[in-house]
Amino acid sequence: MSTFDLVIRNGTVVDGEGNAPFIADVAVREGVIVEVGSPESGTVEGSAAREIHADGALVTPGFVDIHTHYDGQATWDGSLNPSSWHGVTTVLMGNCGVGFAPVKPHNHQRLIQLMEGVEDIPGTALNIGLTWQWESFPEYLDYLGARNFDLDVATQLPHAALRVEVMGDRGINREPATAADVTEMRRLAREAIDAGALGFSTSRTINHRSSDGSLTPTITAGYEELLGIALGLQDAGRGVLQVVSDFDDVDLEFDLLHQVVAGSGRPMSISVAQNRQRPNNWRRVLERITSSRADGLAITGQVAPRGVGLLMGLHCTLHPFMTNRVWQRISELAPAEQAAEMRRPDFKQAVLAETESPEEMIKLGGRNIFRFEVMFELDRDPDYEPAGADSISARAARAGVTSEELVYDLMATGDGGALMYLPMLNYAEGNLDVVREMLTHPFTVPGLSDGGAHVGTICDVSFPTTYLTHWARDRAEGRIPLEYIVAQQTSATARTVGLHDRGVIAPGYRADINVIDFDRLKVHRPEPRYDLPGGACRLVQEAEGYLHTFVAGVEVAYNGKSTGDQPGRLIRGPQSAPLR
Repeated sequence: MSTFDLVIRNGTVVDGEGNAPFIADVAVREGVIVEVGSPESGTVEGSAAREIHADGALVTPGFVDIHTHYDGQATWDGSLNPSSWHGVTTVLMGNCGVGFAPVKPHNHQRLIQLMEGVEDIPGTALNIGLTWQWESFPEYLDYLGARNFDLDVATQLPHAALRVEVMGDRGINREPATAADVTEMRRLAREAIDAGALGFSTSRTINHRSSDGSLTPTITAGYEELLGIALGLQDAGRGVLQVVSDFDDVDLEFDLLHQVVAGSGRPMSISVAQNRQRPNNWRRVLERITSSRADGLAITGQVAPRGVGLLMGLHCTLHPFMTNRVWQRISELAPAEQAAEMRRPDFKQAVLAETESPEEMIKLGGRNIFRFEVMFELDRDPDYEPAGADSISARAARAGVTSEELVYDLMATGDGGALMYLPMLNYAEGNLDVVREMLTHPFTVPGLSDGGAHVGTICDVSFPTTYLTHWARDRAEGRIPLEYIVAQQTSATARTVGLHDRGVIAPGYRADINVIDFDRLKVHRPEPRYDLPGGACRLVQEAEGYLHTFVAGVEVAYNGKSTGDQPGRLIRGPQSAPLR
């Protein structure tokens, strides 16, 4: 009989704890790592039902992505791609205060409209895909708990759903919560945590709106409401808080969040990014996080490993001609047919001659769809730190044409698959230097990939792969050590949300493992797929270089493609670290 179920031989182990890489064997039995060769000898003695020879490849823990939105997809699809194509073996969903439980039947459409508007997931797909076989949050977890996935799934209680559940129209209209409202929210928060939610999430940004244009119900929630919900987590004795905010007045907003953490004793993670309009506010947020840490409060910044960018094109929600009244004549055609029409000289002339009215320019996407000076064509091998000389404006000037004409011609090429990339956050200086500062701050972890969301406008699900390739290998200056990067998106993210049983290559930890050809690792350009319920489109992004990905010792991806196995399960509550 074999000693082990799996042994990965002679790989370069990057253990997830920040130690220097070393060559060793890794042995797995019954979904758990049971032996790792020492840095001195490296060898694990014994046979295995399966052996993988990983000479020259990295062996890392599976990545733990703590900011995703698979709340809908997880109810109809066992394959949580694209995350599972990027070495991710655990996802946390229910971020930004949006989700689908708790919910009374008459509020189904309200929650769909919120998810559609805030996270750009088509309402048509949600209406078809969601079964609504739940009302309470524990019932939602029971539904998920009966399903299988290709990675592990954890959840958070979303504030918008909670507020609508308790307050109805008053919650939707952002009225202040009464004392009775807060008491009920506190009860339901404890109920959700007791049932297995890892925490609670809320949004305080004007960028989060329902599909009807109204602000998210949670944006003006006051201290008493936020503290009351946090005390529900305190009552349960566990759970984390997740917040996204505009931080227009950093100190005023941070004072509120600081007080909620101080009053409840619960840890909090806060989204941190550079806003072009207030390019230095992120530094003040990190200063306040550092100060709160000195006061003994567990507040952590969630940061992105590259710019957060809009994608525009004929397959996308946005592009520069979407409000053009001449172009709108072909808006109902398929993208390839649109491109063919756009190649007609008379149609091109008519489109470029049309002017936008002020009313049209403030529609979805706002003036950003015309910001050609910071808009870039995204090639087959995406460059996420493009030079200003490669912008649409700069290229157009060199070619002696207008920016509109250049981007028009790009979009009209072939089957209409051209993509324009516009980094909205973390790119005010035209480079990613500020991102490096955020990533290497002592109180931040990587996040914000939004896996499962923004299916027509953003495709940042490849953040884990970009973090490895761009910052540990490709960037000319300011590289970050590989062992630091791996630790940050494995054990550090896992521990931030209370998952201490994963993210490390060591005996006793879950056998969530990646085997990676680091020299060949890269992301592909996002591509459209019409595979959401009802045939709705989403942008997905593949990678190459992931040789094997294991979840609990079962191979879920081979050479970047799903194997079809689904050993992943719903995680209920925080997980303890193994005895070592």
